[in-house]
Amino acid sequence: MGAPMARHLANAGHEVRVHNRTASKMNELAAVAKVTAWSSPAEAASEADVVMVCVGNDDDVRSAVFGEHGIVHGLKRGSVVVDHTTTSAELSREMSQRLAEVGVDFVDAPVSGGQAGAENGTLTVMCGSDSPAAFEKVAPVIDAYSKSCVLLGRAGSGQLAKMVNQICIAGVLEGLAEGLNFAIAAGLDAHAVVDVISKGAAQSWQMENRGHTMIDGKFDFGFAVEWMKKDLGYALAEAERLGVPAPLAAEVLRFYDELNAAGDSRSDTSSLIRRYRR
Repeated sequence: MGAPMARHLANAGHEVRVHNRTASKMNELAAVAKVTAWSSPAEAASEADVVMVCVGNDDDVRSAVFGEHGIVHGLKRGSVVVDHTTTSAELSREMSQRLAEVGVDFVDAPVSGGQAGAENGTLTVMCGSDSPAAFEKVAPVIDAYSKSCVLLGRAGSGQLAKMVNQICIAGVLEGLAEGLNFAIAAGLDAHAVVDVISKGAAQSWQMENRGHTMIDGKFDFGFAVEWMKKDLGYALAEAERLGVPAPLAAEVLRFYDELNAAGDSRSDTSSLIRRYRR
C-alpha cells in the first residue's frame, strides 16, 4: 500500500522521503519515483511537516514511531503524524496523547480500497483526530491518493469506522461465497448469475470485483486473509468492550482461521469460497 501512495505524493509535487523495513522495497520505489530513501524512520521524518505511517499492526506502529530509531526522534514540533495502518482504536488514542506531549498532532487514517485503490489513487480514508486543524492541514496531502477523506471524530474514530467497514465486508464476502457455491451446485452458469444479479439489489463492490474471480478460483491479489484476521480481531475486541453483539463477524473470523490453518494466509479475502469448493 505504501509504495503507490508515496508515488502519488511525489507525482503531486510533494517532497517525499521514505523508509521501509525491507530495504529492497524502499530502493525499488526510489528507482521509479521521485522519492529519497532513508535508512531509519527518524531520518525520513526529520524536518517533515507531515509524516505518514503504513505498517502492519499495533506493535509495528509503536516500533516505527517510538522505537530506538522511530520517527519520534526526528519529528519537529508542529508537525502531524498520519497513521494509515489499521490498528486498535486504543492505540490511536495512545498515539495522540504521547505525540501531543512532544508538540506533534496525530491523525488516525485507516484506508479502504485495497491495492487497486492505492495504485489508482482512489482510496477511502476514515480519519480521527483530537485536532481538527491538523486534519485540515493533512487532508489536501491525502487527496493525492484518495477519492474520499473524512474526519469522523476524535482520535480513534477513524479506526472505529474501519472496524465497521471490515465487519460489513466480512458479511458481504461470506454471503457471496455461500451464494456462488449454491449457484455452482445448482448447475447454473455462475458467471451469468453474477452478471445479472449485480445489476439488482445484490450488487456490491465485492461482487463486481471479486465475484468472477471467486468462481474461477483466483485469489492471488487484493487484501490477504491474515490481514482481515487481524482487522476482525480488533473489531471483535472493541465490540466486547462496547458490549455489542457481532456474531457474523465472529463466525467469519472463525472461517478465516480455518483458511489460515490450511495455508491460505496470503490468499485474497474472497478465498472464503474455498471452504465450500475444496
